[in-house]
Amino acid sequence: MEKILQGIRVLELGQVLAGPFAGAIFADLGAEVVKLERVEGGDDARHMGPAFRHGDALNFHIFNRGKKSVAIDLKSAEGLAAFERLAANADVFIHNLRPGVTQALGIDGRALCDRHPRLIYCEISAFGHTGPMSLLPGYEPLIQAFSGLSSINGGPDDPPMRTGASVCDQGTGMWAVIGALALLQRRHATGKGGVVSTSLLETALVWAGQKADAYANEGRLPDRHRSGHPGFAPYEAFDTADSPLLICCGNDRLFAKLAHELGRDDWLEDPRFATNRARLNNKVALFDQLAPLLHEKTRAQWLGRFEAAGVPCAPVHTVPEAIAHPQVEALGMLQAVPGEDFRLTALPVSIDGERPSHRCVAPRLGQHNADFNVPMPG
Repeated sequence: MEKILQGIRVLELGQVLAGPFAGAIFADLGAEVVKLERVEGGDDARHMGPAFRHGDALNFHIFNRGKKSVAIDLKSAEGLAAFERLAANADVFIHNLRPGVTQALGIDGRALCDRHPRLIYCEISAFGHTGPMSLLPGYEPLIQAFSGLSSINGGPDDPPMRTGASVCDQGTGMWAVIGALALLQRRHATGKGGVVSTSLLETALVWAGQKADAYANEGRLPDRHRSGHPGFAPYEAFDTADSPLLICCGNDRLFAKLAHELGRDDWLEDPRFATNRARLNNKVALFDQLAPLLHEKTRAQWLGRFEAAGVPCAPVHTVPEAIAHPQVEALGMLQAVPGEDFRLTALPVSIDGERPSHRCVAPRLGQHNADFNVPMPG
């Protein structure tokens, strides 16, 4: 697993999340990732919150494990010359700089790939590489709001709200890696690299694609469900005697199993509830009968019965409950950082049955300048 991308060198000029997450994926898969940072302060993520280890915030450690750090002043002739040397020996370059910065420095995709034709250049922006807003910066909550993603989150009476996870930032980093790997494959055949462009807005639009496509093709505005689904019923969370339980009846066969476990086989003969489409049209009437029944037992009691009967269900966990669950522990998603006393979440993929492991702790600012013959400015 340590050698899957061995021999691939990635330059990452990334800030905070999307670019650094792309670099972290490459690092976990075995590539050498050289993080280029400002001389003064480095990546802003180093200071996103209180010091966690080695003077840097936890967020920096999460997204920069396994990398090397080179402090560089790209506003100086010496810094640009050092960057050019690094780019000449790199396979992939990733950045999420503010729009216009790379053009001002002369390291935009077209210019850099003209000088280094084998380079795969990955640019990450907020609003996309073209269009009237292409030069505007943006952040996760702004993009979720602008894209309509916030408008489909929450329940029918809730205000628009962002998702708790940074799905646009991290998703965009993932798309950048997918594009880079595709061009690495093409380079095997042609010898040439190319430019990958992706953005937080495009990622958000893909995540909202089911809702947007329904509106574009059928004129349907999405119903908002806190935990439910517009196409199935019952398919959401319900309160039990102690804790919430999510039940997913994705077809009539599963609903029949649920009805039987609840002692309500009569529902299967009731024209209001016999089919999924009927249940969608009579959801209030069904839930008026279903909710009191679920209140009669605890979540653990219902889980045992429903799982034995084959009814898809899950406890609505808190984060501590989720990471302590035997299934999550069996997956080994939380991995120790070598030489350190803390754990970080690993990549959600296994290859030949093995999950990529963290290779080393996030680097100190400029820790590897000497390794690449880049003098520390100042």
